[in-house]
Amino acid sequence: MTLPNKLTMLRILLIPVMIIIWYIPFFRETMVFSTGNGGFFYGLNLLMLLEFVIFAVASFTDFLDGKIARSRNLVTSFGKFADPLADKMLVFTAMTLIMVDCAKAGDWFWNLMPIWAYVIMLIREFMVSGIRMVVASKGTVIPAAKMGKWKTATTMVALIVLFFAHTNIVVAFIGMGLMYVACLLTIISGVEYFLNSKDVILESI
Repeated sequence: MTLPNKLTMLRILLIPVMIIIWYIPFFRETMVFSTGNGGFFYGLNLLMLLEFVIFAVASFTDFLDGKIARSRNLVTSFGKFADPLADKMLVFTAMTLIMVDCAKAGDWFWNLMPIWAYVIMLIREFMVSGIRMVVASKGTVIPAAKMGKWKTATTMVALIVLFFAHTNIVVAFIGMGLMYVACLLTIISGVEYFLNSKDVILESI
């Protein structure tokens, strides 16, 4: 197995670690810091700090495996398939955990992951996966498009910021703003995938 593919597998293996940590009460109950300000509670518990560290490391492997694969000519069909799949698994795991955390807070201020943005991204990924399967049946593997990579990168940065959303209202709004940008790129990249593959998809109509 090539080094880029090993990094991709590492990214996948870090996902169950994020989920396991989520269910350990000690991490949620242990505060790194906390403060009150204007009636709002701000703070960061050990759980979100650890989730951030794991997610940041996993996101970095996404940048690293692609860079190594291109520079050393180690691009493989497995990598073209597994790399975007690992990205989807990682991003939606983090998004789900943040949504659950927002719901637990029980305050509109912390509802930072709107369900409509989550649904739009989920629908786009199902659509792109369907397109990939159709095109693959014709003997072709579609690598991640440039716009799709921008979408993934923006989403990952947004999620990294949102892990610290409870620390400050400014951080929360920056993270949410980045998530809206990621949602827009999600729509654009989804349309791009469809247009680039429309001949194969529509040939049987």
